[in-house]
Amino acid sequence: MREIIPSGTLRGMLLPPTYGRHVTDATAFTVLSVEIWATGLVVNIQVAADGGRQPDIILQDHFGTEYTLQDSAALGSRVLQVFTPSVPRGTRSLTIRSADGSGRPVVTFAVPLMSVPDTADMASDAGGREAGSLEAGYPPELRRPA
Repeated sequence: MREIIPSGTLRGMLLPPTYGRHVTDATAFTVLSVEIWATGLVVNIQVAADGGRQPDIILQDHFGTEYTLQDSAALGSRVLQVFTPSVPRGTRSLTIRSADGSGRPVVTFAVPLMSVPDTADMASDAGGREAGSLEAGYPPELRRPA
């Protein structure tokens, strides 16, 4: 079996705040979750039926990061799509859009600040601060209020 899951650390999982269903003449699908890995993103999608057409989706964040589809796998009616890169530090939202003619948003996720930095990043960025602190890896302008 081939490995499509990105390498590195799983930083977090995003669950849709609303029912992320999209229906067109060409396809019908529901976004179930997004996994944030150190090296990429995995979008977990449910298609209408086994062997259903894989949806063409576009990922966008508020920074304008270019996300590129690297691989996908169909597991019955479930589809995993792997995109690179991972979300940049400080990303606040991630929107999944349908690449069909409408290009309308399917679902928007709030990206928790705590799911973004890798533990290695936190240790190297901590500088004079206590490395064990949850907030140690964030520059002052990205820290959560106390």
